[in-house]
This record gives sequence, C-alpha cells and structure tokens, in this order.
Amino acid sequence: MKTRAWIAVLLAAVLVLAVWTVAGPWLAVRAIDDAIQANDAQALARQVDFPLLRASLKRQLADRVVRAAGPDVQASALGAFGLGLATGATSLAVDATVNPVGLAALLEGRAVWRQVGNDFAPPDPDATTRRTFEDATYRYESLSRFTATLPDEDGSELVVVLERQGLRWRLVDVRLPR
Repeated sequence: MKTRAWIAVLLAAVLVLAVWTVAGPWLAVRAIDDAIQANDAQALARQVDFPLLRASLKRQLADRVVRAAGPDVQASALGAFGLGLATGATSLAVDATVNPVGLAALLEGRAVWRQVGNDFAPPDPDATTRRTFEDATYRYESLSRFTATLPDEDGSELVVVLERQGLRWRLVDVRLPR
C-alpha cells in the first residue's frame, strides 16, 4: 500500500513539473507584459537574459551593416576598415541601449523609430492602451524554445524568442524585422 502512495506522489510531481514546463513560456510572456505595463525595469530584467540578447542583436545589426554596404565596399581595404568602425559603433549602441528600459520601448512601441520624425511626440492620453503581446502569435520551436511574433502596423513582424533555462523561461533574442 505504501508503494502505491509513493508512485502516486511521484506521478503527481511529474505531472506538476510537466504542466509548469509547458505553461512556462506563457507565464514568462505575461510577466514581461506586466513589467512593461507597470514600467518595472527590475521585473523585466528578471525575465530577460541580457547578455544573450545583446549578442544576438549585435550579430543582426552587424549583418545589416555589411549587407547594406554591398560587395564593392567589402572588397576594398578602406571599405573593410569603415565596416569595422560601423560594426563597432553598432555594438556600442546595442550595449548602451539594450537594457530594461530600451527593451520595453522596443517591445511596447515597436514603431519607436518612427517617433524620430515626429519630434518624439508624447502618446495620445485618450488612446486606448494596447498590451505588448495583444496580437501576438505563439509557437513552440522545440521543448526549450518558444516564440511570440508581434505584428507591427506596417505589416512587419518582430519575433521574441524565449528559451528554457532550467525551470525558468527567459527572453534571449529579438529577431528584428527585415
């Protein structure tokens, strides 16, 4: 009789662990969304692996700089030197801006770059507040990788990638629109 009780406890523990693991990405997305809505940088920082996020964004931006320069610039010595400087500048920019406040602005506004042309006009106080992940589509890429795709007003998509780190899910990458 004791053996059955132990087996039942073990099965219940495995079931709880499985449910926790499967629900984990949605709990993490909810925690990120709540932190952004509350302007809570510390709560957001607990949900994000900033070193991995910075490394990914540096790679994406460096790739864009090199592709935008074209093969002629890449082939010349002066062009390669200029690309090295530009890549270094993007790396410094990522280090300076990828923090809880910058990430919240990217996820919340998604069109924050368009504000530059609008003299950083403040948001309309009468406008309804949208949740960051309101129109997102979700997908498991594997048992330890989950994505949330956030559509933008212009039809582009920002993909937020979460990875399981132990029993926790954390944001590790943001795939910028092309």
